[in-house]
Amino acid sequence: MTTGPSTSSGPSADRGVIDLLGLLAYAELGSFFRLAADAGLAPSLRSQGRLAAIAATEQVHYQAIRDRLVELGADPEEAMAPFVEPLDAWHERTRPKTWLESLVKTYVGDGIAGDFYCKVAELADDGTRAVVESATAETGRAEFIAETVREAVEKDPALSGRLSLWARRLVGEALSQAQSVAVSRPELAALLASGTGDGAEEGTAALGHLAEVSRMFAALTARHSARLEAMGLTA
Repeated sequence: MTTGPSTSSGPSADRGVIDLLGLLAYAELGSFFRLAADAGLAPSLRSQGRLAAIAATEQVHYQAIRDRLVELGADPEEAMAPFVEPLDAWHERTRPKTWLESLVKTYVGDGIAGDFYCKVAELADDGTRAVVESATAETGRAEFIAETVREAVEKDPALSGRLSLWARRLVGEALSQAQSVAVSRPELAALLASGTGDGAEEGTAALGHLAEVSRMFAALTARHSARLEAMGLTA
């Protein structure tokens, strides 16, 4: 039976932990730039201010993750580098056409990814887990987006179908992206599988880890319905 990394509060040099933090760091950096851009397109000063504040929080999260990587003896830029291409490709495939679609992407796409990061972080050391949980907290952001989208749908019910379909597409793309990352970064997938007691032989371990990533994301989509309901959309 395999065992996961130490859950002590001391630093861990586990390659899977470094990958997790590198992935999340680049995701947070990208989120900052996207939210800042969305703030400039917001239809009201109130929305501009709220999104600008959320973007600023994402930058704080990025810095905290970066600092954690340094504590663990890793180079932050090197840790992020393997995830630049796959995450950029995902965002290119899911480029929103409207401001509301952008908000839904932030809530749904980033939300599911955040659930995944937190689940994997449960198998990391205490310091890493605390940083990840803080960085992925939805407080404030979730409430603002849910309220904004819900109000828009109430004013124009025709938006509901289109935005619901968009949200479903985001979930599918997120699942596909998780599999892609697991294939390219087996250490990250192995960190996840370490919590399952998977005793697969070395020759089949990679496939087992990939399957575990898929099973975890399938389970995490259960929260997807709650997010859609909060925005006034349908599953």
